[in-house]
Amino acid sequence: MSGMTQRWTAVILAGQRPGTDPLAAHFGETYKALIPIAGEPMVTHVVRTLSSVVVIGRIIVLAQQPDIMAPAVAAGGHATLMVSQSGISQSILSVAGSDDAPWPLLVTTADHPLLTRAMVEAFIAQSVDADVAVAMVARKTMIAQFPGARRTWLRFADGAWSGANLFALMGPEALPALRLWAEAEADRKRPWRLFSHFGLSLALRAITRTIGLAHALNLAGNKLGMRVRLVAMADPMAAIDVDKLLDHQQAESLLKARANALVSPLLSD
Repeated sequence: MSGMTQRWTAVILAGQRPGTDPLAAHFGETYKALIPIAGEPMVTHVVRTLSSVVVIGRIIVLAQQPDIMAPAVAAGGHATLMVSQSGISQSILSVAGSDDAPWPLLVTTADHPLLTRAMVEAFIAQSVDADVAVAMVARKTMIAQFPGARRTWLRFADGAWSGANLFALMGPEALPALRLWAEAEADRKRPWRLFSHFGLSLALRAITRTIGLAHALNLAGNKLGMRVRLVAMADPMAAIDVDKLLDHQQAESLLKARANALVSPLLSD
């Protein structure tokens, strides 16, 4: 069945690490997902976007305190709130493939208010023929539209990449990747440490940047007996999540610009 015709479960990660989140505290919120942006909580934007994607059949929101998150989630559309676990991978493992969250899964985060239906549909379309797909934005793509962009860049032979907080998990074959993620979660922004879980050779190639990211993911997947695909996103805004105040200001400006672009044609009619 084609990835664009089967019904997907979208999983939104709306929990956060232990302790006070500085950005949430700045806005007087307990959870980052509830920070207002363009007049609504971030998680509301994400739920609304996913609700507009025809192939998404259900939406799960994972949060430490679902009751607190419920009003913001409901404002975006229909979604099921569930309690998150101690880490990202454990949270996904707790629901993946269950009656509440049947395969395939699209995983994203609540701090991704710039996510659009077009981004999601493009990612899903390119996730076919893989067991796991990972969305990334190339630095050259980002710099072309946002020359002063500051992101966390993972540098490989085929350039520098920033994560887009979009993952496709097609079926039970993806479970070993989730279990490894649980072990390697602390290494997510250090590629050589991440790839050391797949052997010294791959780690060394990552350190010396003598392997491209797509090839590295493919080899890592082979070690786990699965097909892992890099999806290079064409829209650089796919890599703009909201971690810092500067991110928030940028995202709010971009959302307002989008809204104005939608309103302008109506005013001219």
